[in-house]
Amino acid sequence: MHKMNDFHITSLGSSTDVCPHVRRFHSIRKWLGVLAAAIVFPSMGMAEEGTDALSSGDTAWMLTATVLVLFMSLPGLALFYGGLVRSKNVLSVLGQCFALALIMTILWVAYGYSVAFSDGGSANRFVGGFSKFFLSGVTVDSIEGTIPESVFLTFQMTFAIISPALIVGAFAERMKFSAMLWFCVLWFSFSYLPICHMAWGGGLFAEWGVLDFAGGTVVHINAGIAGLIACIMVGKRIGFMKDPIKPHNLPLTVIGASMLWVGWFGFNAGSELAADGVAGMAMLVTQMASATAGATWMFLEWKNHGKPSILGMVTGAVAGLVAITPASGSAGPMGAFIIGISAGFFCYLSATKLKKIFQFDDSLDVFAVHGVGGIIGAILTGICASAALGGSGMEHGTMGAQVWAQFLSVMVTIIWSGIISLIVLKVLDATVGLRVSSDDERSGLDLSSHDEEGYAS
Repeated sequence: MHKMNDFHITSLGSSTDVCPHVRRFHSIRKWLGVLAAAIVFPSMGMAEEGTDALSSGDTAWMLTATVLVLFMSLPGLALFYGGLVRSKNVLSVLGQCFALALIMTILWVAYGYSVAFSDGGSANRFVGGFSKFFLSGVTVDSIEGTIPESVFLTFQMTFAIISPALIVGAFAERMKFSAMLWFCVLWFSFSYLPICHMAWGGGLFAEWGVLDFAGGTVVHINAGIAGLIACIMVGKRIGFMKDPIKPHNLPLTVIGASMLWVGWFGFNAGSELAADGVAGMAMLVTQMASATAGATWMFLEWKNHGKPSILGMVTGAVAGLVAITPASGSAGPMGAFIIGISAGFFCYLSATKLKKIFQFDDSLDVFAVHGVGGIIGAILTGICASAALGGSGMEHGTMGAQVWAQFLSVMVTIIWSGIISLIVLKVLDATVGLRVSSDDERSGLDLSSHDEEGYAS
């Protein structure tokens, strides 16, 4: 080791005397070092102090989670729905999902982010304001928590994309493309954004202490109720409950469901907005609930029909993903198990029994999976957040109070989405019309609406 002390260099030999030139050299080097420490290190400390809130690890995870949630819509949901419709309508469903990704991105940047997440003044319990209109004030230095605001708003944008795309499955194979676009734009503006603000933007649900980690009310109940109203308003497909209407390509559906499952880790674990233990537990319970619900559906179908179907397995798995969504940040493994079994059981009954009893043509079981699954998950969140079940704890002191808050948020979402959807559909029916002609429906929407075919003849 070379040690410089009072200009004595012990490694130069036994003598401690050093020639003047060497002493001057080391003196200059010493003062240069002091000057560097005085200038460089303080400035580095200031840079670090100014960016203490920004975490590169959290940012990297949220960039990944954002891509995963977009992957759920394109191509995950598009393929899942595309395989479930008849071959003459496959391209129309894929196109509807893709078109909504285009439109919702623009609307989110224009006003959606602002209305959902900014301060709404006197109306703040229900909607935000326009202070971030066209992302005003959002710069490369803007930070939300420990990540750039640009990453946060893009992550939230992917939720705004998939939510209206979910509704498409309820009226698949018979709604006009123009009516679909108008409906989704207006539903996004007057139902999605207010519910999003109530839950995540500091509005009504936040005041009530509602636990909705990743979108049980915002996404699934909201979209599920809209889908139910829409399929009733548009009417049944020609031949519904009379002629066989079967999925044309189940391998596409299985591939799409698998993509949804993978992307859902970004959906749920990403909602922590950090790479930490809560995100890790959210990932674990997401996997558990999905697997449990899929297995529950499989065994129920096996028992009732003699054979387990692949479609039942994947639909059950998606139902489990839906139901665990609101609880993914507060439930433990035991809670995930309870939610998974409940979702598999009740969503199965809804898809196989409820639709037949009430004769509504929810083409791809949007209400049965997202509406019912979202309601089950939102209510059970108030139970499964309990520390006694391995949860992280509740916002309210008692389980009863938490369940009541959850129930209130579910009811507000059902009523709000239902009324908005009904009004919008009534207006559109009287103006642009909701449904394609009978001839167009029989020939398929691929040709009649887009003049293209999903498969070459």
